[in-house]
Amino acid sequence: MASLKFASLEENHIERVREIETLSNPSPWTYESFVHEVKNPNGLFLVANAGDTIVGYGAVWFVIDEAHITTLAVAESERKQGYGRQIVNALLEEAQERGMTCATLEVRASNSPAIHLYESLGFTVVGTRKKYYPNNKEDALVMWLYNLGSLDRGQS
Repeated sequence: MASLKFASLEENHIERVREIETLSNPSPWTYESFVHEVKNPNGLFLVANAGDTIVGYGAVWFVIDEAHITTLAVAESERKQGYGRQIVNALLEEAQERGMTCATLEVRASNSPAIHLYESLGFTVVGTRKKYYPNNKEDALVMWLYNLGSLDRGQS
């Protein structure tokens, strides 16, 4: 598995990030949403580079002592290489450094690969948000990692 290099999202990254977003997310974020993330003082949006190419990204908001992962995607051609795990780990490591004690996220109930990744990192399903996604009214699973100090950074 190649090691990724991370950088904070900048406006010149948005075009590539939106390409990945549009192909990965049935309800893609708007351009303006990404611009907001560039300026968000309570969050971190990382782009993941393999060489000179952005292959994925992830974002987290810091709310009191919680890290809320807001988005994660890997370009379709780059999947199954462990990049998603590396992105989540980078976000959670930064959350720990900022004093966050737990993490949460929502994931489409049908997104088995993502659910497996999060469970392998210690997240557990604690609930469902019915009809959460606007494009098709799909449910979201609410997942929590209660102790960031227990993070398993394994390769499963």
